[in-house]
Amino acid sequence: MKELLNEFKTFILRGNVLDLAVAVVVGTAFNAVVNSFANDVVMNAIAAIFGQPSFDSIKIEIGDGAILVGKFLTALLNFLIIAASVFLVVKVYETAQRRRKRDVLEGEEDTATLTDEALLLTEIRDLLAGRPAGDAAGPAEASATQPPSTP
Repeated sequence: MKELLNEFKTFILRGNVLDLAVAVVVGTAFNAVVNSFANDVVMNAIAAIFGQPSFDSIKIEIGDGAILVGKFLTALLNFLIIAASVFLVVKVYETAQRRRKRDVLEGEEDTATLTDEALLLTEIRDLLAGRPAGDAAGPAEASATQPPSTP
């Protein structure tokens, strides 16, 4: 039982599960905003134009039954509004990603166009960074203290 609880704990604390939980909360809030836009703004604009806030009252009566075409039209319109909202959010996200990627690439181009002097200084810096921590002597001093090699 303890092993099962540990596995469950590992599963819950993985990044994907937390990301999913955040996505559900944000999605729920986004759903409320889009529904309010659809019902309070778009449907009221339809009411101002057509005289009623939805198409729910439109129906086709056949004998004793009725086909509720209006409810379908209202649901279809709500779907189109939600789909358009999600599309716009995705487009904004993709544009931001492209802009971010372009900025990163421009930053790499700036380092690719270094002058000869800057490249030399960068090489010296990298060589000094690769030296052991206790080695205080420079390359010239190190070679002067070593005995000459015999052929």
